[in-house]
Amino acid sequence: MDHFDVIVVGAGLSGIAAGYHLQTACPDRSYAILEGRDAIGGTWDLFRYPGVRSDSDMYTLGYTFQPWPGDRALADGPSILQYVRDTARTHGIDDHIRFGHKVVRAAWSSAEARWLVTCARADGEVTLSCSFLLMCAGYYRYDRGHAPSFAGRDRFRGTIVHPQFWPEDLDYRGKRVVVIGSGATAVTLVPAMAERAAHVTMLQRSPTYIVSRPGVDRAAAALRRRLPMRTAYAATRWKNVILGSAFYNFCRRFPRQARKLILAGVRKEVGPTAVVEPHFAPSYAPWDQRLCLVPDGDLFKAIRSGKADVVTDTIRTFTEDGIELSSGTVVPADVIVTATGLELQFLGGMTVEVDGRAIDPAASWNYKGAMLSGVPNLAVALGYTNASWTLKAELACQYACRVLNHMGRGGFRTCVPVQGNPDLPAEPLLDLQSGYVQRAAALMPRQGDRAPWRLYQNYPRDLVALRHGEVDDGVLQFTR
Repeated sequence: MDHFDVIVVGAGLSGIAAGYHLQTACPDRSYAILEGRDAIGGTWDLFRYPGVRSDSDMYTLGYTFQPWPGDRALADGPSILQYVRDTARTHGIDDHIRFGHKVVRAAWSSAEARWLVTCARADGEVTLSCSFLLMCAGYYRYDRGHAPSFAGRDRFRGTIVHPQFWPEDLDYRGKRVVVIGSGATAVTLVPAMAERAAHVTMLQRSPTYIVSRPGVDRAAAALRRRLPMRTAYAATRWKNVILGSAFYNFCRRFPRQARKLILAGVRKEVGPTAVVEPHFAPSYAPWDQRLCLVPDGDLFKAIRSGKADVVTDTIRTFTEDGIELSSGTVVPADVIVTATGLELQFLGGMTVEVDGRAIDPAASWNYKGAMLSGVPNLAVALGYTNASWTLKAELACQYACRVLNHMGRGGFRTCVPVQGNPDLPAEPLLDLQSGYVQRAAALMPRQGDRAPWRLYQNYPRDLVALRHGEVDDGVLQFTR
């Protein structure tokens, strides 16, 4: 049985970051990255739908140690995938990846101070062992998206596709397309498909706040002309962190004013004759759900051109040639895209045992957004919901390295966060009203109302706590 000091689960954005920080901060530790699929990239290798792109700016979605080389602030999927692969190759991280190893079970033995990690491969199961487990598997299922039941679905004579499983041979040129949904995937698909389709309708049950931003960050371009690349990248990164945090806090503190500001931007984009309400005016406050960013207003341009439109209604039934709505309107379609969301999971969907006892993540407490109460020698790289995923995921990986180094210096074999306050109020881990979050709330760990048990959506605060705060804080307990 192969043994490693650290096993990283997942070779996407987070997993490659974990590999870099392990070999940089903990060069004496052996590690392997286990990837269930046969390619690097995670999300960016899986999603192949038209127009797939980031919904966070690349100066914060990119790594701290590898400047984003492109000009686009909201980059297309293939460019991001190439960036992740180039990063892995440049730093030799790809040499540590074992593809086709889907982790299905992890069992901790306190007596041996190690994890037994069972992987499903094409030729059967294989078990590896490690002293520390670093989970970088993201937060949603790759094998299944959210697929609500629609009446009359079998009657439809056209093509139905889910964006998560886009067929390479789908030809929608000159066809009528209906995209069901209003989230980041839908607002990406509509303008991209409108370039070739006869017409595209975005059919939504309820609207989402949509904000247009320049596709190219002109401040970043100016800094790159005047400063070394790494300096310019760091400056742009912090500029975007500060602006993003300020806008988020403004929305949370002054929701009415934020709503007016966002809708004013939409009216400017769609023109004075377009209907802003109800199509672009959600009933909830900004950042109760994640905002959608569109580069250079491409969605609004498609609507203004007449190649696309938005319909806000509920579905009564699919018909042979389209969708009948509750209002009685029939939207004709040759292709229906169900951009109805993700299905979340935790820890890559694997089962976890500690000394023969099954662990229910929902019964655990989040510790510093990076570990779980009662689970030894395990860290989790989770990203932000109000900012770029990589910002927090990298901090979690760096924190795991600090813990490992503390254990090495002190001769400790185990570390485990212990939540000993029976009166600590429990709250959901993710503070969003989005459907995909609410559907999975019962699967996620709990959080408290104070540090270190609270998941703060605040990069500067987490930077101080995870990169510079005390490792041996009395809550994270170490044993030899």
